[in-house]
Amino acid sequence: MPNNKSKGSKAERELVKLFTEQGWRAVRVAGSGVLDESPCDLIAAKAGRKGFAVEAKSSKKSTIYITKDQINDFILFSTNIGLKPVIATRFNREGWLFVSPKYLKDTGKFWAVSLATAKEKGKRFSQFFD
Repeated sequence: MPNNKSKGSKAERELVKLFTEQGWRAVRVAGSGVLDESPCDLIAAKAGRKGFAVEAKSSKKSTIYITKDQINDFILFSTNIGLKPVIATRFNREGWLFVSPKYLKDTGKFWAVSLATAKEKGKRFSQFFD
């Protein structure tokens, strides 16, 4: 049974492939998910477009929780290097939905995104990166 790290790496590779198939260039960021040394999972860009810092999260549950420190570092990093931050969420059998961090819900200790919020506020790849 794969561990969370290998599942996360697989999800990140899947996203790189998705970006590439749509004419974007995307790279996985070395060290993402390891000792919180990296502020995002992917960086994606396309000629003539603003680049994106992508934080990828997938879950079998109906809500994804992300630590406040992780999101704060992610947004600060994105802003500092001129990238737009986006959370790539994947819930079981729903495919990828791309959500702006402004739609995360403050639960006190964590930021959270529910499947319902991802479906309501998030967009599919072709809608988000048109």
